[in-house]
Amino acid sequence: MLKVAIIGSGAISNAHIEAYLMFPERCQVVAISDIYTDKAEDRIRQHQLDARAVSDYKELLQQGLDIVSICTPPYTHAEIAVAFLEAGVHVLVEKPMASSLEECDAMNEASRKSGKLLSIVAQNRFKTPMMKLKSVIDSGLAGTIVHAQIDSHWWRGHSYYDLWWRGTWEKEGGGCTLNHAVHHIDALIWMMGRPAEVQAFMTNGAHDNAEVEDLSIGILRYGEGALAQVTSSVVHHGEDQQLVFQGTKARISAPWRVIASTSRENGFPEPNTQLEEELEQLYEALPEVSYEGHAGQIDNVLAAIESGTPLLIDGECGRQTLEVIVGIYKAASTRQLVSFPIEADDPFYSRSGMQANATHFYEKTGSVESFTDMPITVGSNYKTPS
Repeated sequence: MLKVAIIGSGAISNAHIEAYLMFPERCQVVAISDIYTDKAEDRIRQHQLDARAVSDYKELLQQGLDIVSICTPPYTHAEIAVAFLEAGVHVLVEKPMASSLEECDAMNEASRKSGKLLSIVAQNRFKTPMMKLKSVIDSGLAGTIVHAQIDSHWWRGHSYYDLWWRGTWEKEGGGCTLNHAVHHIDALIWMMGRPAEVQAFMTNGAHDNAEVEDLSIGILRYGEGALAQVTSSVVHHGEDQQLVFQGTKARISAPWRVIASTSRENGFPEPNTQLEEELEQLYEALPEVSYEGHAGQIDNVLAAIESGTPLLIDGECGRQTLEVIVGIYKAASTRQLVSFPIEADDPFYSRSGMQANATHFYEKTGSVESFTDMPITVGSNYKTPS
């Protein structure tokens, strides 16, 4: 029985706790830590856990834990992860992995030295439409991918950034590009690999209580010539989210939709119904995931500990995603073309460098310790509307 602790009891901690509770024969949540102990106690009562609440995570470092889930603000991720890895505990960290590439490197080094697992939350990979789309792309049936359209559309009200740690480069580490589009940028890299270059713009059009952006658009170029456009937003009503890949033979996407064309003699398109049917058959024949979202990722982490099953998302995956996000911030802030990789001597490599060089839009005007425990939106299920 693996012993689990949750560090941070904000809204996203529910997803972790509920996922662990799906595997009662394999793990048990034994502690929750939060600087506001009453919030940790509320989570324990809410989920009827046989666990204790502590205010300082350091109290748990020598308690014989097997796994911790880190659900705290981004600026704390590296410190907490490194401490637990060095204490011999496996670590699952909520997105984003950290607020700088320097911190990512420290986390990955601690994982290597300790021999303990480090996994970064990317729950969208564990959704059936995403798994199937990845398999279809890898099959090559749609041809070589020449363009990707990534719409990470969310909506957040003005008060969203009143929470004490949000809306600052120091504590949140960025705006919607880092904290919302991280899911979709991870999926893009998973499906297409790391790009070679990025151009980008960002703005803050609706949240004048935040230093950070509420909208960015990045244009990524791959070494083979493919392009991808990534829109990261918390100003889009309806929160429509999609990943569309244009191959040389067909268009495929999540939510699932397929369109294939062949060329007439004059170069204009006509439907390739045979290929569309082949793609549909391939998609339908692919298996459903056993567990969706956080439960799927936690099942993967448990299996990796129990039997050595490879992690689908490790610390190197998390770093690759953050590197693209940092590239978007650098390109938008400097109005320059940014090439990958971003090296350790780059001004945007460290957290202090990000704070000093990224565009500051406004000063934070409101600050509250916490919000009422209300439902949150966690993204699309990527299922085609019936």
